[in-house]
Amino acid sequence: MKALFAPLIASMEAVEEQLRASNRLLNDRAKADEVCARLMSVPGVGPITALTFTATIEDPHRFARSEDVGAYAGLVPRRSQSGERDVSGHISKAGDSMLRKALYEAANVALSQVKWPFALQAWGRKIAEAKGPRRARTAVARKLAALLHSLWLNETEFRWA
Repeated sequence: MKALFAPLIASMEAVEEQLRASNRLLNDRAKADEVCARLMSVPGVGPITALTFTATIEDPHRFARSEDVGAYAGLVPRRSQSGERDVSGHISKAGDSMLRKALYEAANVALSQVKWPFALQAWGRKIAEAKGPRRARTAVARKLAALLHSLWLNETEFRWA
């Protein structure tokens, strides 16, 4: 059996080494960029989210308000209006799907893995109790997009208090 699995184990180790090297490159690239380093000061935001955000948004001045970034990522409710009817549905998913997924994952980390409490996490946990964890992650992702945009525009770092 050892002869059968030895090549498989060797190829798995080679893939894991390549993944470690890729992670090092991503971390180095994100830390070298001052905007990404500033964005990574937000709890839950890592190098992939920061790089995805900066690459997708490109110019933060093209958005009039920070809240518009959530709509750009497709994290706002879909609206169906006609006559007297105004239905608010699931998220629109209009926009960049990679940015939406990165923000959703960052929101998930901020809600579940960050031990030091902060206002966005407390707000998201209240929503999770009232409306469920998926809606809470989506809402936190939308607020996170606005927060990252304002940090980028104002050239400030995240403050815990």
